[in-house]
Amino acid sequence: MPIENERKFVLQDDGKLEQQLAHVPGVTKSFLRQAYLDVSGMRIRSMEADGKKRYVFTYKREVDGQVVEIETEISVADFDRLWSQRRETLQKARYSWPDGRFHWDVDFFKTDEGRTYFAQAEVEMPEDDRTPPPLPPPLADHLLAMAPAGDLRFTSKRLANRAHAESLLADIRKKGKIE
Repeated sequence: MPIENERKFVLQDDGKLEQQLAHVPGVTKSFLRQAYLDVSGMRIRSMEADGKKRYVFTYKREVDGQVVEIETEISVADFDRLWSQRRETLQKARYSWPDGRFHWDVDFFKTDEGRTYFAQAEVEMPEDDRTPPPLPPPLADHLLAMAPAGDLRFTSKRLANRAHAESLLADIRKKGKIE
């Protein structure tokens, strides 16, 4: 089974980080539109990169303390049908790269006007790893806090709620940590 094992890091977006990542060799950029359906654990996503679009259906479920994540490509027609059944939605710019046995994604959650309201990095680790690697150099100076493992406040579904994301970010900035 494909087990998701990730850790998340809240970043300070200074308005320059996204542009910096775009110029790092080996980093790919994509734009995602994502929606959660009315059944727990199900989402759809369109991903645009290099002028090409892909459409993906995802099912996630916690099983025995681990998250099983199953993804499959779907047609644009199926994506459009399911989009009509959406609940929470979001859009984000994503910068991704491999790092040895790890994989990094940095997401910039966007308003409809294209303004970033939350920035977060996540590292995908091998199933048995428990300790995340150090932040890569382009991210190190932007770290606000590492999210506790499994903290649902930092899921994309919750961060799709802009008021929640902005309140969470303000609280982290004020306290200098996540409580």
